[in-house]
Amino acid sequence: MALLWILSCLALVSVTYGCGVPAIQPVVTGYSRIVDGEDAVPHSWPWQASLQDYTGHHYCGGSVINQYWVVTAAHCQVKTSDRVILGEHNRASHNESIQTMTILRVFQHPNYSTYTMNNDVALIKLASPAQLNTRVSPVCLAGTYDNFPAGLKCVTSGWGRTIYNVPEGATILQQTALPLLSNTECQRYWGSRISDVMICAGAAGSSSCMGDSGGPLVCQKSGAWTLVGIVSWGRSTCATNVPGVYARVTKLRSWIDQTIAAN
Repeated sequence: MALLWILSCLALVSVTYGCGVPAIQPVVTGYSRIVDGEDAVPHSWPWQASLQDYTGHHYCGGSVINQYWVVTAAHCQVKTSDRVILGEHNRASHNESIQTMTILRVFQHPNYSTYTMNNDVALIKLASPAQLNTRVSPVCLAGTYDNFPAGLKCVTSGWGRTIYNVPEGATILQQTALPLLSNTECQRYWGSRISDVMICAGAAGSSSCMGDSGGPLVCQKSGAWTLVGIVSWGRSTCATNVPGVYARVTKLRSWIDQTIAAN
């Protein structure tokens, strides 16, 4: 009986995908749009989503937070006619076991401002649950009171442009390690545009770029990858010596939780 109980527990463990622990481990150089990044290990960021319009054009990233919900940036302006692609690595491949998800509803933060870019977060509710597996699993969400100090190396990923003035983004999922900045440090670059609902990373030789918007900035906390930022805005030329700006998840966590609980 004891053996049967152990085996049944192991079976449960094998189909339970906890947040922030990829089945396929990422390898990040130096931790080490994405400019001066590197190819990700296939499916090592299993929460990474590609947001595509009805033609299949990738325009933004997102992060799986559970079977029904994906978080992205409000400025991506997701429509219910768009689709969410999960489990993708090479967008040019037709041999990947991807999940093409339809969208039931989109919730944009009520205080999102296109002028200040404050509260640049949106939630996508999927029409049916994603199948969690080794290629698709959720990221952990930073808690309201979590602290991620300046200098901490974190990672952003996406299929954005690798050079700012080319028409198309990357084919292979890109990643790069970036140090966090304090908001005071970031204000040296961006001045009063940096608010407490933003967090900055970079200015260290790599950058997010167009097409990476809405995607993840993740940091390790207690051994689990945790969503600390959502790719929001930066220099239009994706300059690698200027920090990128991300929506700060610790400040947006309560709205995320309330929206999911109410819907």
